[in-house]
This record gives sequence, structure tokens and C-alpha cells, in this order.
Amino acid sequence: MAEKPQSGTLFGMPYNFERPSLKRLVSAYWKPGDDMLVEKPFGIGYTLNLANWRSWVVLAVAGVMLYLERGGDEAEFESESEDEPVEVVVD
Repeated sequence: MAEKPQSGTLFGMPYNFERPSLKRLVSAYWKPGDDMLVEKPFGIGYTLNLANWRSWVVLAVAGVMLYLERGGDEAEFESESEDEPVEVVVD
């Protein structure tokens, strides 16, 4: 039985199913000379290069959006949802 390759590309998408090591994980997420996206150290696809400043901007924007989604909406609706009578008009 022929062995299947554990890393390569399939339809232009990189994959790597070799057993991950700490050195390979660190070197995959921190590549100072590369673009914002780099190949994942384990799995399929790409991940953020934390040595690139644009990756930190993406993480900051995602964090702000998550904060606003979880915290911003609750405070806005709590002040409006007091126990006041509601008038309903039916024609």
C-alpha cells in the first residue's frame, strides 16, 4: 500500500498533517519577513503571521467587534426594558 503524503497542496490550499512540535508551531506563527497570512503548522489552510503588524490590526478589530457584540447591546436594551405598560392598537 502506498503511503499518502502528509503535507502539500490540494486545489491550491496547503495542508500539513505531520505531528506538530513546539519549534514548528512557533516558527509558523512568527515569520518576520513574510506576508500577513502564512501556512498553518498543522491542518488545512492559512493562519495569521504574528510578526506582521497588519495581523495585530485584524486581531484588534475582531476584539472590538466581539466586545461591542457582547457588551454593547445588553446595556442598550436593559435601560429600555422597564416594566411599563404597553399600549397596543388593533384596527
